[in-house]
Amino acid sequence: MTDQPDLRASHADRDRVVETLRIAAGDGRLSAEELDARLEAALTSRTLGELAELTSDLPGTPDAGVGYGPGHGAVAPPTKDVLVIEQKGGQFVRTGAWVVPGRIELRPKMCDVVLDFSDAVVSRDTLRIDADMRLGKLIIIAGPGVELDIDGLTLAFSKFRLRGDRHRRYEADQDTRPLRIEIVGTLKYGKLIERRARRRRPGR
Repeated sequence: MTDQPDLRASHADRDRVVETLRIAAGDGRLSAEELDARLEAALTSRTLGELAELTSDLPGTPDAGVGYGPGHGAVAPPTKDVLVIEQKGGQFVRTGAWVVPGRIELRPKMCDVVLDFSDAVVSRDTLRIDADMRLGKLIIIAGPGVELDIDGLTLAFSKFRLRGDRHRRYEADQDTRPLRIEIVGTLKYGKLIERRARRRRPGR
């Protein structure tokens, strides 16, 4: 594959490049604007050559999968895949084409957390959220293919508002990768709110 830039890219190839871009942004190698632009390009790339151009200026390993020759877009192996949220006060928001990690450690205080999965980049089947949250709202905006499981969540002096039962799933279309969100831990003096993503108008 590495010497065939015109070969059609697979979903796995795109996922590996998305992971490399996310890691590079986390290391400070890409700005938020650069990350958004490259993520959009990665998700619409048709060939390995197009994908390789997106990572050609980033460190990587030649055997990681995508690329075609020395210095042409080797993909770095995944590293730590945990998002830690410890903000105090205000609001923490993840929206747009953000990359869903394997796990989120949720430890804010007096802070509202909004996780919008409408346009999120999903590269795995399950997201585990370990919650130790106090005095705040956790707002989940569930897009197509999202299943929400809160059986492991303890609500202490808290409320939840779901659009269905404790195992709510939105049907995915053929272009959407399903995602199961498991929320465990404790929500104290707070509220869990689930919202459905707005339907897009045709042509958008």
